[in-house]
Amino acid sequence: MSLSGKRVRVLITIPAELYSKISRTEDEEKLRSFAECVFNPFNRNLNEDELSELIVDIDGCITSWGSPRFTEKVLSKANRLKIIGHAAGSVKPYVTDEVFKKGIVVVNAASTIAKPVAEYALAMILNCLRGIPRYIEAMRGRNWVYRDQRCFTTYDLSGKTVGIVGFGAVARELVKLLKPFEVSLMVYDPYVEPSQVAAFGARKVGLNELLACSDVISLHAASIRETRHMIGEKEFRLMKPTAFLINTSRGSLIDEDALVKALKEKRLAGAALDVFEQEPLESNSPLYDLENVFLTPHIAGGSDERIRQLFGTVVEDLKRFFSGEKPINEVPYEKLKVLA
Repeated sequence: MSLSGKRVRVLITIPAELYSKISRTEDEEKLRSFAECVFNPFNRNLNEDELSELIVDIDGCITSWGSPRFTEKVLSKANRLKIIGHAAGSVKPYVTDEVFKKGIVVVNAASTIAKPVAEYALAMILNCLRGIPRYIEAMRGRNWVYRDQRCFTTYDLSGKTVGIVGFGAVARELVKLLKPFEVSLMVYDPYVEPSQVAAFGARKVGLNELLACSDVISLHAASIRETRHMIGEKEFRLMKPTAFLINTSRGSLIDEDALVKALKEKRLAGAALDVFEQEPLESNSPLYDLENVFLTPHIAGGSDERIRQLFGTVVEDLKRFFSGEKPINEVPYEKLKVLA
């Protein structure tokens, strides 16, 4: 594949160790079938100066977690750059407004990540409702009678009301997974139309109504100024004492001090958190010591199997782009603000 007689050149900024985790042999072979590949020569992330040097005469660039930001300095050297493919989810830390102003197309692999995050959210909903991790820990301690000694109530998912905050790709995948459970679905998202929500069998409502009526609340909103601590003291007081809160989105959505207080005072039945305001979660966080919260270290984004597909998702879009077709996973500039 060529542009004006020149073979397409693609820079892969991803260091070797990460590259081996997010790619498959067949994906690299596909990329080599239409492009000359230029790989990161260091087994670490590039810095701004190094990216500036390597980006010269490059037509496409593939990034991932930890790649340097496309600053004005980098873009001043990007004399042929036409597309950036981010082999991960959010592109916010890596691209600038200037990238879009220059007409550079941006694609990502968020669609590949959406399904496993939704699966994780469903798993944690069920864990919370049935207290499954608590039983597992009890059995590790050879405590069979824990089932009779426990001090919490278990629930079914069928017939419950599930409130979803934010209605992007992950939330829509979760809605599909919830369908067999015959739940009632409420959605709060000021950026989507009621008809879009209704098409998925859900009802668009205000945040206060969602919090007051839901048995399970699953957060899927982006981290923007408007959503910081959107779930705080006031919001916890609106929730049912039997409700569970699931967060697979961004830690900044929750006021963690208010959450700890609500959990300690049993104003909330429990929570499952995969993301935190500060990561790694500080070793002195009181969240570690609460029995009614399940914590995982930001792993909802995919199994090892799924993560290996990230590079391939981006390669496919680069192939489409350089063939004159529209990429599948293009990130529109006007939606960048409200994306996770």
